[in-house]
Amino acid sequence: MFDVLSLGEMLIDFTPVGISENGNPIFERNPGGGPANMACAAAKMGAKTAFLGKVGKDAFGTALKETLDKNGVNSDRLILSPEYPTTLAFVHLDADGDRSFSFYRHNGADTMLSFSEVDCAVLDDCRFFFCSSVLMAEGPSRRTSFSLMEEAKKRGVCTVFDPNLRPNLWGDTEEMKQQVLSAMRLADILKLSEEEAAFLTGIEEPEQAAEFLMREYPAKLLLITLGKNGSISFTRHLRLRHPGFPVKAVDTTAAGDSFTGGLLAALSQTEKTVGSLTEQELDRAIRFANAVGALTTTKKGSISALPTCAEVETLLRTN
Repeated sequence: MFDVLSLGEMLIDFTPVGISENGNPIFERNPGGGPANMACAAAKMGAKTAFLGKVGKDAFGTALKETLDKNGVNSDRLILSPEYPTTLAFVHLDADGDRSFSFYRHNGADTMLSFSEVDCAVLDDCRFFFCSSVLMAEGPSRRTSFSLMEEAKKRGVCTVFDPNLRPNLWGDTEEMKQQVLSAMRLADILKLSEEEAAFLTGIEEPEQAAEFLMREYPAKLLLITLGKNGSISFTRHLRLRHPGFPVKAVDTTAAGDSFTGGLLAALSQTEKTVGSLTEQELDRAIRFANAVGALTTTKKGSISALPTCAEVETLLRTN
């Protein structure tokens, strides 16, 4: 029985690490991909986690499978494709550590995951099913994502959706918005960034955007991350706001993913459904998630930047 099954892209992030003698940027090869980052974070925080996706049967794909194994994530459902290459992304950081991406993904293996390649029986053995919109941008993986969300709902699995918007992967931002809004109707837990909430609702103020989303969508738990300012969380009965933790951020890559991983790991510790959590139980889970996300920003990279449980507990204890 898995606590978390994560569907999505796993790819290589080339992360800037300095300047060469010739004045050119130096990039380091790092494993990445939002759903993979999330799965590794959840596993490091004690959840039993599995990953479902597709990479190339190449040196990059083999390294990514090894990364899952080393981080305690079950990789039995990671398909290594001999036909399609592993997707690559170059990460660009500004002065504040905020990142943007350049993707090399045309016919990338992750986009070619078909529903026929998935054994849906795995959904009977998991508590939370997670996915994001990146697989919905192109290829057979779009239909696969929606089909698996629908199948998870039918089987009574708690569905978790993070839009994780990447406009440069879509030819049309309006199409991106409509696909994401459709997926949000299938989610029991929604996690968005402040910018994503504003884009999807047209409402700049996060709490007002959250109230709108809770009225319009069936989610039992909605979370909006606010960067260094922490997060807000809404259920049908509760409203919580958590301030950020005082850390020195150097790279925000995977902060949102690790927040979600920490949240699902914390929720896995209780037998309750999301809708029946008390204020104290939800408060504890959100605070834990905030700490995981904050610590991830203190190191460069994504999976390699994830904190340990001991580091998270220390941050919680000293704040």
